Amino acid sequence: MIDRREFIQGASALGLALSGGVPAFASQARIRKHPLAITMWDFSWLERRWPGAGYEDWDRALDELKQRGYDAVRIDAYPHLIAADPSKEWELIPVWDQQDWGSPAINRVRVQPHLNEFITKCAERGILVALSTWWRQDPDNIRMNIKTPQDLAGVWLKALQSIPQHYLKDTLLYVDFSNEFCISVWTPWIPSGTKRDSPEGTRWMRDSIGKLKQTYPNLPCTFSFTSEYQTWRDQDVSMLDLMELHCWMTTFSDFNQQVGYKFERFSPTGYNNLQKRGEALYRSDPAKWQASLTHGIDQMAEWSRVSGKPLMTTECWSVVDYKDWPLLHWDWIKALCEIGVRHASSTGRWEAMATSNFCGPQFVGMWRDVDWHRRMTDVIHQGQLPPSTT
Repeated sequence: MIDRREFIQGASALGLALSGGVPAFASQARIRKHPLAITMWDFSWLERRWPGAGYEDWDRALDELKQRGYDAVRIDAYPHLIAADPSKEWELIPVWDQQDWGSPAINRVRVQPHLNEFITKCAERGILVALSTWWRQDPDNIRMNIKTPQDLAGVWLKALQSIPQHYLKDTLLYVDFSNEFCISVWTPWIPSGTKRDSPEGTRWMRDSIGKLKQTYPNLPCTFSFTSEYQTWRDQDVSMLDLMELHCWMTTFSDFNQQVGYKFERFSPTGYNNLQKRGEALYRSDPAKWQASLTHGIDQMAEWSRVSGKPLMTTECWSVVDYKDWPLLHWDWIKALCEIGVRHASSTGRWEAMATSNFCGPQFVGMWRDVDWHRRMTDVIHQGQLPPSTT
């Protein structure tokens, strides 16, 4: 857990590391006085590197991130590709062609040494790194080699072993074993129909984290969530060091149903409906939709209090999907996100939070408003940390 106890345990682990034992994670990365402003750069950091895609110049992108007041970034570490061959040039199949995260077409990437190069640039700027994965698909679909929780831990172990230990100690914020566990599009290797709040879902989380912690006992580990919130009181999250909860206004309302947005990945229908109805529906009763958002935030904060787990959120607060597009305006999105940031900050349950899940250079309409980002990151920094982490 990220608290005083971990600091003491980490100091002991540091002694072990210096004497040839397990790596230590007693770092200044988890000794802080205020919540962190974090953003999600998912698999875009590596895949969107063609001219104009936003990440072709990491130095510029990271300098701009720092300019906007952000302290941390969550990225895809591609652990299954590293485990298979870290230096191979992998061909990747697009997960969609409608969204501006990642690549909308077949692409090729080499994970290492690029992952270490990116982490180095983050460390030079004092930007912390959270590692996650969306299990990107290659033509051989090697992600499907994951059959057990031990396999899941194994690919992460190999990925972490490919990163210099001083970065694991000083720059790594946490490891999210699997993005939005266990939605099938992101976790195709888990048996179909498995629910996170089932004994099987709990076993996957408990056993994989337990296995990895045999080698990295002080590494903060979690699985990020975006669903099954209605049963939170019955869920076992004891194996998690923190809860990475994704929370939007649309999560706690029927907004998408009224708009006719169904998360279409290879069809423009969803965005056509969002153009026609999205902003108009919001402006027809802003208080209603804002109340849906703040109600959801209050539920997440209560889950944190009851479980004793601090919160981190890298995907939030308005709608799930948006982009620079005709008739899609950013002002109402920013207004909703500001309400989310301010309300979440007021609960004192977040160790780190994003301002939206569109905080990246490819979302030009959101990214170019530097003053808005700085106002929001100031709000985050002025918030209170959960009691167990101060």
